[in-house]
Amino acid sequence: MVSGMGLLAASATQGAWAQEATQNTAGLNFVNADIESVIKAIGHYTGTTFVIDPRVKGQLTLVSEKPLTKEQAFKLLTSNLRMQGYAIVTSDGFSKVVQEADAKLQGGPTQVKGVKGDQIITQVFRINYEAANNIVTALRPLISPNNIINVNPGNNSIVITDYSDNMRRMSEIIALLDVPSNPELEIIPIKHSIAADVATMVTRLTEGNQASADAGRTVVLADSRTNSVLVKAPSVARGNLIKSLVAKLDQPTELPGNVHVVYLKNAEAVKLAATLRSILSGDSSLPSNSNSSNNSTSFSNNGQSGIGAGAVQGNNSALTTSGSNLSLPISTNNNSQGQAGGAGGFIQADPATNTLIITASDAVYRNLRTVIDQLDARRAQVYIETLIVEVSANRMDELGVEWAGASGNSTSNYRLGATTSYPNQSTLINLASGNAATQGQALLGKGLNVGLFRQIGGQLGIGALAHALATDGSSNVLSVPNLVTLDNEEATIMDGQNVGIVTGQYTTATTGTAGSNPFQTIERKEIGIKLKVKPQISEGGTVKLAIAQEVSNVGEPVAGGVGITTTVRSIATNVLAEDGQIIALGGLIRDDTRGQTEKVPFLGDLPVLGNLFKYNSKKRNKVNLMVFLRPTVIRSAEDSNNVSLDRYDYLRTQYLRSMENEMDVPFLKLEKGKLAVPSAPVSIKEPTKSTATVSKEGQ
Repeated sequence: MVSGMGLLAASATQGAWAQEATQNTAGLNFVNADIESVIKAIGHYTGTTFVIDPRVKGQLTLVSEKPLTKEQAFKLLTSNLRMQGYAIVTSDGFSKVVQEADAKLQGGPTQVKGVKGDQIITQVFRINYEAANNIVTALRPLISPNNIINVNPGNNSIVITDYSDNMRRMSEIIALLDVPSNPELEIIPIKHSIAADVATMVTRLTEGNQASADAGRTVVLADSRTNSVLVKAPSVARGNLIKSLVAKLDQPTELPGNVHVVYLKNAEAVKLAATLRSILSGDSSLPSNSNSSNNSTSFSNNGQSGIGAGAVQGNNSALTTSGSNLSLPISTNNNSQGQAGGAGGFIQADPATNTLIITASDAVYRNLRTVIDQLDARRAQVYIETLIVEVSANRMDELGVEWAGASGNSTSNYRLGATTSYPNQSTLINLASGNAATQGQALLGKGLNVGLFRQIGGQLGIGALAHALATDGSSNVLSVPNLVTLDNEEATIMDGQNVGIVTGQYTTATTGTAGSNPFQTIERKEIGIKLKVKPQISEGGTVKLAIAQEVSNVGEPVAGGVGITTTVRSIATNVLAEDGQIIALGGLIRDDTRGQTEKVPFLGDLPVLGNLFKYNSKKRNKVNLMVFLRPTVIRSAEDSNNVSLDRYDYLRTQYLRSMENEMDVPFLKLEKGKLAVPSAPVSIKEPTKSTATVSKEGQ
């Protein structure tokens, strides 16, 4: 009999007993016993030191039907405490009995082996093959409610705090999930079909059953060089399914003459047909299109025609081009390489459906399809932002002295005096009165004038006006032409007007009359801002730009009315720029300086005093033109959407700023990365009209 349990049995409510069966076993019989007393009795029997949380209270029933070992007794205690909402955490040589919710905060063990019973432990699992986030999604429902599971994405590991028995189960599940995928890799040669067509068809047939995770997806790719299909399947069964589909699709065609219709996605059928014709004929100088249905182009070639394994040897071959349909009849008297027997065919373009109709042997057709797939790729675009800055600084300095003198009193109608007059400035007479003064100014000559001055309101007397005027004018003319063009395609944008320029004139007198018959020749010329760009994108993303930039305007009229003058500033250059890089093409600076001096004879030549009878004018006009460009490569629909949304947001912001507090104009609300078209026209609310009524009293 265990002495500790005997003491516990004497104090139990309904009695408790522990009977020793052997030296290392004992029977337990605690019925509604105090939980703290039971823990201490088990600790005395197993030799374990327990630290009990003061919040652990209540009664516990612990009964064994047969004698238990010390390890079994400890496990039975932990299981009963777990059902009561308590947990045992072992650390530093003793065990703590705490509430289950607080167990994860205690310093429990971090290993599974050697942990007894339902103890709270923490373990770190290093994931080697699978993504840790994917495994956590599968394990989270299996974790106890008060315990936790976290992911460390830095080293792809999982941290779990839970009961030891559940932890062992988690470890087994993780071992089953974290295995190398070992996908089934298979290279399937295609004998009768085109690898690209087979791969596309198989992908469409199986894409509905694809798993969401990348590791479980089936990948089917075409290798045009070997005309084979590469298959990567997550399982053997999936791989067998793909191979079965490929075998069923790779069947010889039953159509007579091996007629194939190729739908083009990006290229133009007429141009591509001409290119393929040139490849087969070995003549690249043939025209790509015909402007008349009556015109035809034919050629003959004695020798070899063909490419790759499907090369066709023949004594002669001919091409006939008529209208928009291009055909290439091929006749041969010898066996074609890669296929037994004779071979013949032609290439015809249908511009209405943008398709190629090819009649050729399988070997020749496979080689042609390889070229077609490469040429029918989506072409990249270039969005070009241009900033044209024209800064002009105008400065005009005027310095002169205007004299006016008169005699007489305030009651006199006329006075005798003198004034200086210069045509480019206002005189005192002009400042004195309206029409009379204006007419008087027009009658005055340059220099010193002596005569009678009419007194107006008694305000004209002896005075001197020192006139100094300095005007500064600077203006920034900003032009921001933006355009999008295809790779290796020239684009032009023009902002200006079409001006007529007289290039010649002739006048003939009509016989017997006094009239004349004038005749003029006029040439129309575009005046304004013109930008012409041809981009070429390299494999690494560098953009080569062939740029022609021109800024022109109409100058001042020519004396005598003979035609007009135009000012042209242009840049033509080739530059290299990275995707999104801003480049400066250069600056065009024009500096014009003009001076003018007017003075009174003899008096204006006097030293020092001559400045009182002199007028100096100096005008300077300085214009600086700067051009900046930034190319942006657009390779996908997403890139195009981003560029369009950016411009839309900019225009929307500018418009709302201009219409602020004036009108409520609704705009489309676009989600990021999406362009939407409204299903109904956008309605614009009319501004509210307010009326006011004024009542007058006493009427």
